[in-house]
Amino acid sequence: MKVIAYNGSPRKKGNTSILIQTVLKELNKQGIETEEIHIGLKNYRGCLGCMKCAENKNGKCVITTDDLNLQIEKIIAADAVILGSPIYCANISGQMKTFIDRVSMVGCVNGDLYKRKPGASVLAVRRAGGVEGMNTINSFFAISQMLIVGTTYWNMGYGMLEGEVLSDAEGIQTMVNLGKNMGWLLKSLELAKGKVEEPDSARQILTNFIR
Repeated sequence: MKVIAYNGSPRKKGNTSILIQTVLKELNKQGIETEEIHIGLKNYRGCLGCMKCAENKNGKCVITTDDLNLQIEKIIAADAVILGSPIYCANISGQMKTFIDRVSMVGCVNGDLYKRKPGASVLAVRRAGGVEGMNTINSFFAISQMLIVGTTYWNMGYGMLEGEVLSDAEGIQTMVNLGKNMGWLLKSLELAKGKVEEPDSARQILTNFIR
């Protein structure tokens, strides 16, 4: 089993990465492979709303000037996904939001490519805005029919300067428990394979409220 984590902070080894690595270390203890990918400085272009991904049905975005299609392949191959971001102006970083917009569009219109994969948010917060950021990431998981993993408090740690989040004892505890919960869910899903039939939840009706 493998968990892939995306770091949406411009700081490669900042507080967001520290929190992500805390979760990943707990998963490693359970024998689960992990990988952290830093996207905080990648130049992802925003979704064009062209709907070519829905027309082509090839699981790819038509924008090929960045590596987003490679990341989509990685998410499909992974057993679970973690999305981490610092909080800027009461929400996730712009880079993470752009990433989510395109990844979610391609996934949803191509048969829900990430359906029933566990997903968890990780937020590095100075003081406030963390819940809004968590809701943004969780909305991506929810519309993608993914399984949202919770922990013993909101999925966030507090700190501003690099490394300050290590002083947030409850925040670190929260990340450790997040890793434990995700590992347990992954192992439970593995045991259920071939024994519990997955429900049919195809997207067959789309209503835009336009008459």
